[in-house]
Amino acid sequence: MAKLDGKVAIITGAGRGLGKVFANRFADEGAKLLLPDISLERAEAVAKEINAKGGKATAMPSDISDEGSVKRIAEKVISLYGRVDILLNNAAIYYGINPKPWDAWALDEWDKIFDVNVKGTYLVCRAIAPLMVKQSGGKIINIASDVIKSSDSQFFLAYALSKSAVYTMTQSMAAALGPSNINVNSIGPGYSATEASMGQTGSEQIFQSVLGAQCLKRRQEPNDVAGTAVYLASADSDFVTGQLILVDGGHFMC
Repeated sequence: MAKLDGKVAIITGAGRGLGKVFANRFADEGAKLLLPDISLERAEAVAKEINAKGGKATAMPSDISDEGSVKRIAEKVISLYGRVDILLNNAAIYYGINPKPWDAWALDEWDKIFDVNVKGTYLVCRAIAPLMVKQSGGKIINIASDVIKSSDSQFFLAYALSKSAVYTMTQSMAAALGPSNINVNSIGPGYSATEASMGQTGSEQIFQSVLGAQCLKRRQEPNDVAGTAVYLASADSDFVTGQLILVDGGHFMC
């Protein structure tokens, strides 16, 4: 039996990168999907791919930094499926970010990154968690990053701090929602070969540096993160909450 058979999952930012991988893997495991994305075109392409192989996925446009847009996600999932079992907060500003000195980040970059990565994640949780409370259970998975453990975070400072905030949010929400039988966890992927990472300035040098520090001596691929997401979304993790699980080939081990 598929691990997510009959479950309803929302995966934000599923139009490309890790989000697309999560969506396909969750569909393979039997989940019915709602895929909100800033790009309706990209999300529809992923939904079409899933539906073509017998899955069930619906795309919708959404800007998670906008409260009204987020409320429509909650309304849509109930109108489509009548419930929601899993929320995977994957949408974030990462594409187009390049490493730079800690003091070279413009204020508008800070604002844009925190609006989506922190406020946006919070808004989606605030809209969807009450639906899970009503049904006395659910799984929330936030995508953080292993960069929060690294001294190299100085070169990705605004992004790294936003992901540190996501982890703190995860712990706070785990405490708040635990009495309602809702598990809240986060995943910290390593430097993966996504479109966003591959397009960064100096990406090959970053990959070589990361590879040298990893226990597992190969480049991390997007598919490497999907199994952990399925685990956290499934009954296998019913007594796991408030955690950050690093999926980075042993780059950081604490």
